[in-house]
Amino acid sequence: MNRGMTAKGVATRQRIVVAAALLIREKGAAETTLDDVRAATSTSKSQLFHYFPDGRTDMLVAVARHEADQVLEVQRPYLDDLTTWESWQAWRKAVLRHYGELGRRCPLGSLTSELGKSSAEARTVVSDLFATWEAALLRGTGSLLPDRGMAVGCARSVLAAVQGGVVLLQMTDRIDYLEAALAAAIEPMRSAAPTS
Repeated sequence: MNRGMTAKGVATRQRIVVAAALLIREKGAAETTLDDVRAATSTSKSQLFHYFPDGRTDMLVAVARHEADQVLEVQRPYLDDLTTWESWQAWRKAVLRHYGELGRRCPLGSLTSELGKSSAEARTVVSDLFATWEAALLRGTGSLLPDRGMAVGCARSVLAAVQGGVVLLQMTDRIDYLEAALAAAIEPMRSAAPTS
């Protein structure tokens, strides 16, 4: 992706991606133009096409990758060690705090409702995000629940609870949907989990 770029070039490209991500969170992908990104980043048209040769399509894929990384990064280190009930509770609190702070301007919402529909490559980025996220949750559920089928179902329920709760948060400005969905989705781990 960044092969052949200088450190300054990598930093400039990243600055453009971050600015575009913030614009898309605010305005939506359909309403965010290359001119908006140029204005927000003080870059020229030629500079923008230097970093994103296919223009808007390349930029949207880069933003999708950035946002997917953000979705997972904010859950760490909790996501990497979901082996006790306490660790599940800490992860749940971190997720609620994060999405509560972001409200409608969250990367997950942008990915699923906007960016994931922009191209086949962006859809692949979103699909890969959910596969990686599910695998991390499954490591946690699998370490606590003895039945593999139950562990898979629980991991998927947790993932669906976050996604559905975030959609409802974006529509209603109410975090209690996410809170209730997450509490119900992780409940099977309470009796199975050893205390730390």
